[in-house]
Amino acid sequence: MRTTLLFFLSLFMILSVGSLFGDQVSLTNGDRLTGTIIKSDDKELTFKTAYAGELKIQWSAVEAFNSSDTLHVRLKSGQTLVGPVATADGKIVVSTRDAGSISPAKDEIVGIRGSAEEIAYEKSLHPGLLEGWTGGTTLGFNLTRGNSETKNLALALTATRATLHDKLGLYANSVYATNDAPGAVPGTTANAVQSGIRYDHDLASRMFGFVTADFQTDALQGLNLRSVPGAGLGWHAIKNENTTLDLLAGANYTRENYTALTRNFASGSASEELMHKVGAATVLTQKFEFYPSFQSLGDYRGNFIFSTVTKLSKWLGWQNSFGDIYVTNPPGGKRKNDILLTTGLNISFAH
Repeated sequence: MRTTLLFFLSLFMILSVGSLFGDQVSLTNGDRLTGTIIKSDDKELTFKTAYAGELKIQWSAVEAFNSSDTLHVRLKSGQTLVGPVATADGKIVVSTRDAGSISPAKDEIVGIRGSAEEIAYEKSLHPGLLEGWTGGTTLGFNLTRGNSETKNLALALTATRATLHDKLGLYANSVYATNDAPGAVPGTTANAVQSGIRYDHDLASRMFGFVTADFQTDALQGLNLRSVPGAGLGWHAIKNENTTLDLLAGANYTRENYTALTRNFASGSASEELMHKVGAATVLTQKFEFYPSFQSLGDYRGNFIFSTVTKLSKWLGWQNSFGDIYVTNPPGGKRKNDILLTTGLNISFAH
């Protein structure tokens, strides 16, 4: 009885002192910090002080912490404890509203969030349709006058909206070029557009389902519109902060409207997508797509895209992109390959 009374008296005194001086963190080396607990995972604790700003503290170096404000303490079991937190007699105690005081082991705690961080986290799970987007726009323009008279305009857009269990991606690329010299044939030397949308939804930790739709036009190939809706399954072969590699397989239905003909056919799809960060400033992305026809054996379409973006500032970068579209059976007199090469300034955005 005496031990129990001393325990709750110690807890009361800690909470009372904490309310006067803010949150406190005691380290294994004997140091004690006063400020505000922002958040923590099982690797580090983010702690804000009035004299040093935000500090990142290794979780293994934290011996005890106390907060008079409400914290959201997430455990390995998936349970979240909500309430003020104190450490007394070597025990971590969460004073919950409904279940009273609960004392989880330190190694059972996998995450801690303050009230502001919890609100932001909950909002990130269910963002509005116009929220959570990141991406960039690239613009390139070339003009010559004199012995040669040409102009070239290249535009590119990528945008991604990722939540906890799904991802929506958009892309568009356009190249338009003309030879304005008198009597030049052809006057238009490039006029191609690619665009598409893909939605992924996680089915397991590494497996996801996807639906997609791609659209292409190419005036010089006589392609008025190619539309390709499809669906399938994907696998996150590599997924970490610096590198991701996704493998996808499925089926799609292709409708091609050329100037000379129109054709519809079903086909399979197999693709891989790679993203890799090189240092702190450059991101490499590469994608290969293969679409074998189900109706005409030996006919297929392939897409290859490779691009780099190097940051020049927080919102400005330099992008280079190479793309190759190969079709085994274009209309008569048209080439099988179309290559798109764009380079220019990239303006990144986040909303």
